[in-house]
Amino acid sequence: MPDLNDQCVLVTGSAGFIGSHVSRALLERGARVVGVDNFDPYYDIKRKRLNHDGLASGFPDAFASHEVDICETDTLIGIMRDAGVTGVIHLAAKAGVRPSIADPVGYAMANVVGTQSVLSAASACGCQRAVCASSSSVYGNNRKTPFSEEDAVEHPISPYAATKRACELVGHTHHHLTGLPVAMLRFFTVFGPGQRPDLAISLFLSKVSKGETINRFGDGTTSRDYTYIEDIVDGVLRSYERIDEHGYRVWNLGGDHPTTLNELIATVERVVGKEAVINEMGMQAGDVERTWADLTRSKRELGYAPTTGIEAGIGHQWSWMQRHAELVLS
Repeated sequence: MPDLNDQCVLVTGSAGFIGSHVSRALLERGARVVGVDNFDPYYDIKRKRLNHDGLASGFPDAFASHEVDICETDTLIGIMRDAGVTGVIHLAAKAGVRPSIADPVGYAMANVVGTQSVLSAASACGCQRAVCASSSSVYGNNRKTPFSEEDAVEHPISPYAATKRACELVGHTHHHLTGLPVAMLRFFTVFGPGQRPDLAISLFLSKVSKGETINRFGDGTTSRDYTYIEDIVDGVLRSYERIDEHGYRVWNLGGDHPTTLNELIATVERVVGKEAVINEMGMQAGDVERTWADLTRSKRELGYAPTTGIEAGIGHQWSWMQRHAELVLS
């Protein structure tokens, strides 16, 4: 990747799991980063504060943080103009399939209205490009695998998935009307150091290590295309570099090696060195049966090629959790 010394990038959701990793990678490549986050208490905000504090202490002259709701468009515009922002990486969202069923209005506001707000601010400030997070959840329970960007995605099965598909349409329309290059990245189950505590790998590592029961939803044959955080970051930066060649584009960012739930549990057991205590549960509403990324387009157009497999990645995540045990294992 080239250096980014001429770039000032707005990163939304910069205190979160993916956002903090992307921000650090941008800073390491010479960019200035303006991080915005509303510190939603969906999980312990101490973890988010830790992420921002680490960026601020490591890059005191290049990282600026702001606590702001992305739906406050005028506030965003003011922050971006003051900093001289040249591009946007929009990762902020209300996350989680299951919670979206209980709060569909909140998800629509934060995700759909928030995305339009960020894109409008980007155009108002003369930004060169915008990269936005979508999700593999837009594919729903498509029978064809692996999932290609050219597949129909008109049947989402959760409010979260519906908002992410809506965001893609917002991005397409915004590019059509303004000319702003917009990338939409369909992330496939991201994991690694700092992963959100509500996600399966974090939950399993924590509970298995303490001898606590884990819930297994379904018969264990559902599968996910888990993607290591450093591979995701590489794809995000490649998209940021190349979206101006395409105008508007959707790219899959996945691992291309689906893992069943049973295989995942067995991997966690090996990494932690303990046997899991399993509580058998029925399938949960809104959960898809499988995900699997077709990477043909992202490999061809971005040179994207994930390198970290599930067991190595879970090992890195477990090492991080042990180093931060007071925060994540207590």
